[in-house]
Amino acid sequence: MAGEGVVTVASGRPVGETVDRLVELAEAAGLVVFARIDHAANAVAAGLTLRPMQLLVFGHGRGGTPLLADGPTSGLDLPLKALAWEDEDGHTHVTYNDTTWLAQRHGLGEASAAAVAALGKALPTLVAKATE
Repeated sequence: MAGEGVVTVASGRPVGETVDRLVELAEAAGLVVFARIDHAANAVAAGLTLRPMQLLVFGHGRGGTPLLADGPTSGLDLPLKALAWEDEDGHTHVTYNDTTWLAQRHGLGEASAAAVAALGKALPTLVAKATE
C-alpha cells in the first residue's frame, strides 16, 4: 500500500487509541481538529464491514495559509490529514501526505517554502509521538 507522496508509519496502539493520541498531541501543539471520521462506523451504518479506520483532519491557519496563498489548489490537500488504519494482520498504521510532495503536486514556490519546511518537520514528529 504505497503511493507517491504517501508516508506510512506503524503504530503500537489500536486505531482508536492512535487517533485519540493524535488529537491530544495536535491540540497541545495549538492545532485545530476539524474532523474525526470513522470510516469503519460509516461502513457499519451502510450495512457493510471494514477493518478499523479513522481519518483525522487538522491544521492551523498559520501553517496552511501560506500554502493556499501560493497555490490555491493546495486546498485539495489542506487541512492536513492522518489516516489510522488496521491491516489484515491486525496491525495499526498511520498514513499521511509528505509535505514536500504536496508542494511539488501543487507547484508551490518560495512564498510557501518556510511553511512547507515547518510542516515537514511537525507532521512526522506528531505522528511519531502518537504511534509510539
